[in-house]
Amino acid sequence: MKVVAAYLLAVLGGNSSPSAEDIKGILGSVGAEAEDERIELLLCEVKGKDITELIASGREKFASVPAGGGAAVAVSAPAGGGAAPAAAAESKKEEKVEEKEESDDDMGFSLFD
Repeated sequence: MKVVAAYLLAVLGGNSSPSAEDIKGILGSVGAEAEDERIELLLCEVKGKDITELIASGREKFASVPAGGGAAVAVSAPAGGGAAPAAAAESKKEEKVEEKEESDDDMGFSLFD
């Protein structure tokens, strides 16, 4: 990922076709190292291609990836309806414990006594 980021920084900086040395220079400026194999692989994959077209095609591919994280939450919420009062009681207990801890902060003495 850092190799791709360095490549994109070089392109944004005005270098339309960054070399391996350009990428290494960018990564070296922040103390990061990169494997020569990864740099060469990236350069072979993007050689002769327009970066804006590559980003556009990547967005299209990303849009087709299902993101099912929210569905599991929606399904489990109705099933756990009885657990809500228990969770509320637990949070009240935690709040009481926190209040007690706050009152013990002075440990019986003050800096100004």
